[in-house]
Amino acid sequence: MLVDTSRRSDAPELMDDFLMEGDILTDALDKIASINRLLGGNKVTLQGVKWLLKSKPVYRSEISILDVGCGNGDMLRTLAKYAKRKRLKIKLVGMDANYFSIKHAEQLSTKYPNISYVCADIFEEIKQERLYDVILCTLTLHHFKDDEIITLMNGLEEQSALGIVVNDLHRNALAYYLFVCICFIFRLNHMSRNDGLVSILRGFRRQELHDFSKQLSFKNYILKWKWAFRYQWIIRTI
Repeated sequence: MLVDTSRRSDAPELMDDFLMEGDILTDALDKIASINRLLGGNKVTLQGVKWLLKSKPVYRSEISILDVGCGNGDMLRTLAKYAKRKRLKIKLVGMDANYFSIKHAEQLSTKYPNISYVCADIFEEIKQERLYDVILCTLTLHHFKDDEIITLMNGLEEQSALGIVVNDLHRNALAYYLFVCICFIFRLNHMSRNDGLVSILRGFRRQELHDFSKQLSFKNYILKWKWAFRYQWIIRTI
């Protein structure tokens, strides 16, 4: 019997326990980052950032970027390397609700002085009067239920001067079974296997993201399917 992908799953992920810590968690975070990088996931987010930066006012010399649910910080380090190549002045902030994940990300980012991290609940963060040029949600949005997504995206829209880049999973049976193969090839631990499969079932269909955009009154956005089975949803707020 094929896996049912007709509706978003509300099954929990092991990683949703923000008190989790230890080697199993760091191994899962690092494997997720490696697989995401290998399958072109970082490229999808970077493309979105480049598109939004085209509309950056010339008088704003420094670019500020917040990465929501930053994991081990791999996306921020990718952006830091890109900024160095392009000689861009950039300030990068990673946010995660798991303190252990934040400490791990900090250890991996010691050579990047323009990256900082904060452990915080994003739903508390969006209540603050802060402003970033760009806000990223890479493989983060699927962790939330539909009503939470509306609240979150409303808050992020208020805090982003240029826009938001969402890079998340396409809920698809083929993607599910391909990930089963990836689990075998990369010898993923139990947490990575479980959360990876649940993540796909908590992912999105194209129409669902269009429906969110309509509910949120987003007028200026683009939505594209990207390899490997993910959507690039970019909302311009300027």
